[in-house]
Amino acid sequence: MALILLRADTRKKLLNALADLERHANLKIIGKPRLVDNRMADEIVSSILGGKLKRRSSLAVAVNVEEDDTTSIMRIKGIHPPAHVVVVSREYPENKLLGELIMGAPLFRGYYSHKRG
Repeated sequence: MALILLRADTRKKLLNALADLERHANLKIIGKPRLVDNRMADEIVSSILGGKLKRRSSLAVAVNVEEDDTTSIMRIKGIHPPAHVVVVSREYPENKLLGELIMGAPLFRGYYSHKRG
């Protein structure tokens, strides 16, 4: 299971990026996407990438996917979603922090998987 953080400047871009994860990267989203404070998401990504971000996000969501970290990274590399997508692998301390943040986080409403059922 991999933990993925998506950052964008609009809700529409996040919804499209989530759909791209399933449709084009063939990743199976587990559960519902959860909202993450955009400032916290920016800090997590900045820490993982080891530098300052070019753009700040307005919205951020996190999702768990069925596939492992490596598979998720390789599949996401092959698509071009309209949001910044980062796999927060278990090797980063931010993985535990993000996992704890999303436990009580509100649901990101509006996304419905086409693969459920």
